[in-house]
Amino acid sequence: MSLERRINVLAKSALFQNLPKTAIAELAPRSIERKIPRGQILFTANEPASGLYIVLSGSVRAFRENVEGREQTIHVERAGGILAEVVVFDGGPYPSTAVADEDSEVLFLATEDVRRFMLAHPEVALTALANMSKKLRIVASLAEQLALKDVGQRLASLLIEEARLVSPKLQDGVSFSLPLSHTQLASRLGSVREVVTRALHKLAQNGVIETRGHRIVVRDVRALRAQAESHRPDGATPVS
Repeated sequence: MSLERRINVLAKSALFQNLPKTAIAELAPRSIERKIPRGQILFTANEPASGLYIVLSGSVRAFRENVEGREQTIHVERAGGILAEVVVFDGGPYPSTAVADEDSEVLFLATEDVRRFMLAHPEVALTALANMSKKLRIVASLAEQLALKDVGQRLASLLIEEARLVSPKLQDGVSFSLPLSHTQLASRLGSVREVVTRALHKLAQNGVIETRGHRIVVRDVRALRAQAESHRPDGATPVS
């Protein structure tokens, strides 16, 4: 990748988008490009951390895994997204495992290089803190969903999020690609494959969605929203 392209990519990222390219040009030569095939691990939870990553293309998923091997997705980053910026501030290990959900490209920036750059450009530190605050809110929302919503509700919420990436004004007939296996979906939802498969089939049977391979067509937006926003009876245990 040319230096000019690295500068342009960094300028569009969530971390450096508010900086002039002349400033970014100081850091760009220190970045390292990596290509990650689908399914390859970028780093693992509790591994000693050496820096952060910026996603250039594709999709990289951060997750935690329990002793039984069951995964829970924390967040998913696409082009411009940042992975592991927290290690720049606390010097600790990577907080989660990151895996490429599809063929992806990332730029690596070493912790010390980023720290020096932030001292010269403190506004970047404020942007990083804002990004981490957003992720903290995502984690808080995830904890709420896992505690209070069943898999069908969580699945409906995820489908709405994915549909809005294609069409912010959600309406009947919106179609989008969901290139995830049912196992990967289960990880995103904090469940297991069999339960997620049943939930998808139920939505399809009720005419809420239509599945065409890896494409989802939203047939009834109102019903999908109702499913996402419905509440369990008090004391009921969420299906997982």
